[in-house]
Amino acid sequence: MDLAALTIFRAVVRENGVTRAAAKLNRVQSNVTTRIKQLEEQLGTDLFIRDGRRLVLTPAGETLLPYAERLLALADEARHAVREDRPSGRLRLGTMESVAATRLPALLARYHQQWPAVALELETGTTGKLIERVREFEVDAALVATPLDPAKLGDVFESVPVFREELVMLTPRGHRPIRDVRDIASSTLIAFERGCAYRSYIEKWYLEHGVRPARVLELGSYHAIVACVAAGAGVAVAPRSVLNLQTDASNIAVHELPDIGVIETLLVWRRGHFSSALNALKQALVMRQDAVNSTGIATATEGAV
Repeated sequence: MDLAALTIFRAVVRENGVTRAAAKLNRVQSNVTTRIKQLEEQLGTDLFIRDGRRLVLTPAGETLLPYAERLLALADEARHAVREDRPSGRLRLGTMESVAATRLPALLARYHQQWPAVALELETGTTGKLIERVREFEVDAALVATPLDPAKLGDVFESVPVFREELVMLTPRGHRPIRDVRDIASSTLIAFERGCAYRSYIEKWYLEHGVRPARVLELGSYHAIVACVAAGAGVAVAPRSVLNLQTDASNIAVHELPDIGVIETLLVWRRGHFSSALNALKQALVMRQDAVNSTGIATATEGAV
């Protein structure tokens, strides 16, 4: 079982078919098909079945996938270990949408200028999904909000705090002051899907006061969430830094949430799975946070809190 075959197998799974996997890997389709057949012959079992135009993993394929992820991750780690310490290779980073929009642009631009040999791949998701993607070796590290339940990280992960986010409640302009949760109990809560740590914190706040949101409207971006709040569709919780991206916040009122306070953003990675590229990113993030802590200032482009 060679690494090239496992790379092709993983690509077919991720790209949902041979055609897109071949394009992703810059191979001809026949080569991808042949390598999959060879891998199946070597293992003595089918890895895929065809369902119409789709390829679906068999139980054996489902079993192989996490092993393939781990073997390929270990191979990447080994390559980094035997090279010079200068960062290079691929770095797959997961991040919350709010962090990608407010905190990372300037930092990643500097990182790319300093370490051009690193091929950085960025994907966004909720804290819950990103933790699972790190667990399954699908990304090398992720920027996530501190989970409401710290046990979600456990001994599998290592982490370091890199940002601090103040959560605020957003309401349409003219909304009465929010003294407690009953002041918004009848409003629709506009939020990301379940798995969003910030949503977990606000729902816990509701429940601690014996209240549930009247309705929940799930949206996929803060741009859409803020726009819906401004249009009067409901209320939302968001990091204050997100407001720096709004060109017009005149229809929004911002309310502090002292019961929730500040939430730390963590850089998390699997214990023992580290590389020079990830170490360079960690250092850049920690140095930036140290600078903010010493001056008390975060620039608007990086998301002041």
